[in-house]
Order: sequence, then structure tokens, then C-alpha cells
Amino acid sequence: MSDYQILSQIESPKDIKNLSQKELSKLTEEIRQFLIENISKTGGHFASNLGIVELTLALHRVFDSPNDKFIFDVGHQCYTHKILTGRKHLFEKNRQFGGMSGFTRRYESPHDFVDAGHASTSISSALGILLGEELQGNFNYIIPIIGDASLTGGMAYEAMNHLGHLKKKMIIVLNDNNMSIDGSVGAMSSSLSKLTTTRGYQRFRRFADFVMLHIPFIGKQFYSMIMRWKKSVKTFFYKSNIFTDLGLKYIGPIDGHNLKELETIFTRVKLLNEPVLIHIITKKGKGYELAEKFPDKYHGVSTFDPELGVKGVKTSTKTFTQAFSDTIIKYGEMNDKIVAITAAMMTGTGLTQFFNKYPKRSFDVGITEEHAVTMAAGMAIAGMKPVVAIYSTFIQRSVDQIIHDVAIPGLPVIFVLDRAGIVPADGEAHQGLFDISLLKSIPGITIMAPATASELDIMFEYALTLKNLSVIRYPKDFVIDDSFTEIEELNKGILITKNKYQFLIITYGELVNEAKIASEILESKGISCDVYSLRILSPLADKDIQKLLKSYRMVVVLEDAIVKGGIGEEIQSTSRGINPNIYILGVNSSFLTHGSRMDLKKICKLDGESVAEFIIEKSDEVRHNEVVERIKNKW
Repeated sequence: MSDYQILSQIESPKDIKNLSQKELSKLTEEIRQFLIENISKTGGHFASNLGIVELTLALHRVFDSPNDKFIFDVGHQCYTHKILTGRKHLFEKNRQFGGMSGFTRRYESPHDFVDAGHASTSISSALGILLGEELQGNFNYIIPIIGDASLTGGMAYEAMNHLGHLKKKMIIVLNDNNMSIDGSVGAMSSSLSKLTTTRGYQRFRRFADFVMLHIPFIGKQFYSMIMRWKKSVKTFFYKSNIFTDLGLKYIGPIDGHNLKELETIFTRVKLLNEPVLIHIITKKGKGYELAEKFPDKYHGVSTFDPELGVKGVKTSTKTFTQAFSDTIIKYGEMNDKIVAITAAMMTGTGLTQFFNKYPKRSFDVGITEEHAVTMAAGMAIAGMKPVVAIYSTFIQRSVDQIIHDVAIPGLPVIFVLDRAGIVPADGEAHQGLFDISLLKSIPGITIMAPATASELDIMFEYALTLKNLSVIRYPKDFVIDDSFTEIEELNKGILITKNKYQFLIITYGELVNEAKIASEILESKGISCDVYSLRILSPLADKDIQKLLKSYRMVVVLEDAIVKGGIGEEIQSTSRGINPNIYILGVNSSFLTHGSRMDLKKICKLDGESVAEFIIEKSDEVRHNEVVERIKNKW
């Protein structure tokens, strides 16, 4: 930190309160350099954090954290906040196991008030905190910071509608760094906004309102006429303003990189006794030319060379996402009824190529997972073959729509869940651990988990033939080499290593690879262990599994998901009395932190070495129980 003249002295928000404008200008440069230097080494959310430096500094200079509370929507843009609140030294292990989270986390700092991760939630959280504190006789400023992309989510409007109805004093900061909101971006609009925040204007407005309302006989009618005239004048300058219609005072647009102007606006807005939305324009990736030019490419990055920028890294190994991209292109060419739907995850889910090739059959609906699902249902009713590609963690938002709008009418919608199971780097809010437990009880559903690119292909082809909804789920990882298995009947699992009749590992998806590693370790120790890949998780082929279990002394189920309500518990339940020695390894009743996928698999004892150790440990217990059972039978 010795290279950072100003930043090296900043350990808390108090340290920036008395800096001069010249020092603040230097500090913004140093923060951006610090972010570039550190994120290039660890990866993380990049462009959004570069764009919010001045805004975060202004908030911390005008308000008093942690008494005043900043609620970062999603949390992609909280890095400057973390730097200013004493966490510079943690950036070396950002998003790594045992290190700092890439999102706000309540356990990490008293300056983090909400565990962020999913979009469109900040205003609801902020209103809840405000009301809770008010009921206890307290008042602090509650400031949700929400991005323009998060305003595609309906929950944000539900919260603003309620806030406008209650007319509570709250300051919402709209960080507009990409999507154009239909409003005037001109000098007159900005000047009017700044004028309306002055103390003099507010005093005059209250006085004028009082005088008009107390004019004898015609006061109320005259006041109403003036208000209509005022609204018509504002409408001339603000082409469309949904925020005022929701009961909020709208201020902006404001230059989000003019620190002095931001401080002036925030200082004045503190005096207002009503809900306010401040519309602030920022540039994503500011201070790093490539990120400014290609903000989407630099949204979330892996490690890279700051001098060269992010380069496309080609590997000889294919990811599940790449395999899906190839698959939907292949079947999209053969079937013009296939349509792709995603919720602001086109690149992440591997749909970019399909969108480019078939733009009329491609729909990115923004951060509206519920709408995506119900829209897909409508398209299925119309005779199309909708494919909804969403991360597992975000499909949680639309379980009601899946049940009500897809499952009950029996519609053949295909859900492709990327980032299923254990997810690296992003932590608790982004783990894809709950899709199996949430969805497998839905009548008529088919849930599949490919281990290889060929299996993903044949599962997609099979899903196209189904008359009800189906799910293909896979992790953020590499597919397994196709050479390990043959494509047999898809409605059955496949026994990869056969007829050894001692120990058996049952699993699915990428964990098949860990099961194979465990089997090889055990074989080297003279312990025979077969591996069974389920492939179809729901409905389970119960009779086939029960027949298989009779042949083994001990069975271990590896679950790339939460254990409760999962596949392992179902196997235990349906096979009770057939094999008493069935164990489950997976994610137990806790939320997984951030770290690499391998780090997290090791924590859950799902890596090959840990699985082998577990089987060796339990095998002694199994042998002891068998001896006891034989003695009992003898007597």
C-alpha cells in the first residue's frame, strides 16, 4: 500500500471526511488503480466497481456509516465501499476460500447491512429496516443503491409503490450505468432537479402550499389547479417519470463522476421529508479503457493481465456451458420451433451464439425470472419448444410459476439450469444447491444431470420429446471425457465399473468424475468399488436401483446439492430394508461460503480422495455390523 499516497491512510469512512477536493481526486485514481491491480489477480466483478467510485465516496462523506445504512442491490458494486470500511487488506483473497466475499455480508463488517446477491431486493430490504427502526423510536438514513438492470425486476416496483404510499423519508440512489431510462438528460432538467433540493426552495414550497390552501372559498381548488399546472410543466421536461407516479420525488439525472456535485445533491436531499429517488449516470468500467469499451465483457472477470486485458482463453476441455451452446445450436438448426429464453444471462448460459444466429427466436427478458417462466408457458401453449436457460440459484425465484403455469397445465417447457450444485467464488447467494429439493416433488417433472457432452446432447433431444416439463442441470465445471461410458437407455442409470459387488458409489453429473477417482484409489488398496451414474434424477428408476443395491455391502450416494430432500434421501427411503448401509455425502444443513469448486467439494467430502477415505472408514463399521449380525443369527 506504500504506492498509494492517500489510500494507504484510509482505514474507515471518517478518514475521508476532511480530505480536500484535490486529495479526493487523487484518491479516486488510487482506488481505481487498486481495484485493477487486485481484481486482475483474483477475479471478481470489475466494470461495475470501477464505475461507482465517486458515488461511493460521496455517500460516505455525506452520510455516517454504520449509523446510516447503505443497501447495495445485488452487491456487484460494493468493492469501493469495502475499501473505505477497513477491508483493503482482504482483497488479496477476494472470493477465495477463507477470504473476503465479493458481496456485502453481515458477518464481515458492521458496515454491511444486507447479505446481497440477488437483484431487485434492496428497496424492500431498506424499507423493512426503516420501518423496524422507526417502530423502536430510531431514525437513520437508509440508502438503497440500485442499478438500472435491477429495475427490470418487478420486486423493485412493488417496494417503491409501497414506499410512495407510506411517504416515508428514504433516499434511493439509482446507479444508471447502462440501460437508458426514458427521461430528459439535459441542462434544464439537471438544473431544475438541483433547484428543488435547496433549503430555500423547500421553505418557499411549504409556505406557498400553506398560503394557497388557506385562500378563502377557493383555496383547495386553486391549489389543485396549480399542482396540475406544475405536473404538466414537469412532464414537458421529463418525458416519462414512473417514479413520481409511484409517489417518489425524482431528482436527476446527475453526473455520477462529479464528486462535488454528488456531495451537494446528497447534502440537500437529507433535508427532504419524503421518499426521493436520485438518478445518477455513471460509466461502467471508468478508468480502464477496455472495460469502458466492452463493459459486458468486463462485468465479471477471471484473473487477467492489466496490460493486455481479458483474452479469450481456449482450452482443450469443454465446459458444460459450452456443451449446451453447441447442443442448442445443433437442434435449433433442425427444429425452428425451438426458442431460447433467458433472464439477463445470455452470455453466462451459453446462448450468445444462438441469439446471434436466431435473433427472432431469442428472448432476453432482463432480471425477470418469474416472467421468463410464464412467458415460456405461453409460448408452449402456442406450439413452440421453449428452452429457459437460467442459473440454478435464480430459478428459485420462479418456483410458483413453474408449478402453476407450467406443471399444472402439463406444458413441455425445457429448463436448463447452469451453475447447479456447488458454485465457485460467489458464495452463499449464488450456490445452486436447492433446485433438486425444490423441484423433484412436482408431478410430471423430469430432472436430468449429464456427466458428458454426449449425455447433455441426448438429454436435450429426449427433453424435446416429452409432453411435460423437464430440467437439465449441470455445474460451472468441465464435462467428463465421453470415453468413460456408452450411451445406453436414457431412462436408466449406467454402471460404469461392473460386477465387483463390494462397495458402490451412486452419483450424477460432474461428481461421476470424483466417484471414478475414489474407485481408483480404493482399487489400489485392494477394495473393489463400482460407480453408478444416475443420469435421470427424477423420476428415479426405483426398481432398477433396488435391484442393484442388493448386490453391494455398502452404498455411498454423492449429492451435488443440499442433502435434505435430495436424491440420496429418496434412495434411502425407497430402499429401506434392502440395504442397511446407505450413506450420503453432500451439502448438509448449512450455506456454503465462497471458494473454488474444488475447495468447496473438499469441505463437503465430495472430492475423490475424501470419498475414498470415507468408504475405508465406514467399511470397518460395516464389517463389524456384519459380524454382529451373523452372531445374532447364529444364536
